[in-house]
Amino acid sequence: MIGTLPDLDATGLLALATEAVHARRQAEVRDLEVLAQWTAVHSSDPTEGPDGATARRLGNVLVQVGGDGTPGVQDFCLGEIALARGTGVMASRHALADVLDLQHRLPLTWAVCRRGECEPWVARRIAELSRHLGADRVGLVDSAMSRMIATESAGRVLEVAEAKVIEADPDLHDERSEAERRRRFVHLGRTDELGLRMLIARLDAGDAAAVEATVRRVAEVVEPLHPEAHPDELRALAVAWLARPAELMTLLLEHTAAPDGELDPELDPEPDPEPFLPRALAFPADLLDALREIDLTPLAPKGVLHVHLHEAALHGRDGVARVEGLGPVTFGRLAGLLARVDLRIQPVKDLSDRVRHTAYEHPESLRDQVHLVTGGDYWPYATSTSRNVDLDHPTPFDHGDGREPPPDQTGSHNSGPLGRRHHRWKTHAGYRSRQCGEGRYVWLTPHGLGFLVDHTGTHRIHPEKARMILEAPAGVDIYLG
Repeated sequence: MIGTLPDLDATGLLALATEAVHARRQAEVRDLEVLAQWTAVHSSDPTEGPDGATARRLGNVLVQVGGDGTPGVQDFCLGEIALARGTGVMASRHALADVLDLQHRLPLTWAVCRRGECEPWVARRIAELSRHLGADRVGLVDSAMSRMIATESAGRVLEVAEAKVIEADPDLHDERSEAERRRRFVHLGRTDELGLRMLIARLDAGDAAAVEATVRRVAEVVEPLHPEAHPDELRALAVAWLARPAELMTLLLEHTAAPDGELDPELDPEPDPEPFLPRALAFPADLLDALREIDLTPLAPKGVLHVHLHEAALHGRDGVARVEGLGPVTFGRLAGLLARVDLRIQPVKDLSDRVRHTAYEHPESLRDQVHLVTGGDYWPYATSTSRNVDLDHPTPFDHGDGREPPPDQTGSHNSGPLGRRHHRWKTHAGYRSRQCGEGRYVWLTPHGLGFLVDHTGTHRIHPEKARMILEAPAGVDIYLG
């Protein structure tokens, strides 16, 4: 009991710590077991039987979320279990894949996990690492991991797991390695609470070396401007210059000499007195002269920045701005984002206006307003704040007699953004929703879970209250206290 903690001595606290960890592990296992049983209840193929053609057309098919040898699960059932758990759909889908792999492909490791002798997240990570293996190969991983997962640190367990996955099917590992070599990418991570993001790139070795040379040179040039910056920070500042080609070109043209007159012996074993750039950044003299005469401003990048400010900001008070794609920033940081740009300000939208439209389609002006009000996907517990979503009619659109639909069905009063998967489930899988105010939506799931989604997040509400709101006559405002 928490109330007895101050009365415990060191020995008692140690015993309680062990007990608490074991209880937490058992609770996590229970959560996974519930997910697995949900799959068992929804493992029949909905495309078989008299309604099979309809199920197939609507997309309610068996999907295999786990590895080879795991049972399938009906696609339409994934959303409701995620809502019951208070998570996004993908988080529950990943957990479901892990527990199915543990039960059906890694039973020895799962047995250790069920006894509370290891961390469930480590067992889940082993399941993820080995998911691509065939059912006839994964046993090697299971046997090795079950013998050490309870007695070794997580780092050592996962290191051995990676090796065992390779050992289980070396040819498959070689194929996957070769495929990965053909996959180049640049990935931009999410903005953190301090306004910083991770930029990760996978390039050909030669291209990476050229980028490295440019970054190193720019860092050397801008170092006097940032005397307090450490080397890693200087390199980050240099990478930022790559996004501004006009300014970068100007900077390099103004600093065509290597720092401190350093020469490149590879280019000229008997250098001239005039220093010059290393090979990666070298320009012919005539090209340098020509570039200095060119107006480089057209090279500046163009983009749209959506900035959300509280009314208090207009009166000069301290505050925080929210920038779509970047997250919350201070006014000082916002000023830095807008510096050195050709700034054009679009009119501010009055989100209190009710926009209506006579057709089924949502015009761009309405789409923009709905996004600004809702801030993203209105599915309960949804994580997406992207503008790249479907626009849904929470109360289904009535096409009328086919010639002239009833008026005013599309508008800010009956519009909500939904990701494609959530939109399909809402349309075909028995979910009901209704908009009950600007940016406020009520949901009722097929098995009677009620939710309210508004600007403060997702809230569980009594199913009868949700049903009352959904069944209220059109035009009747419902108070949600």
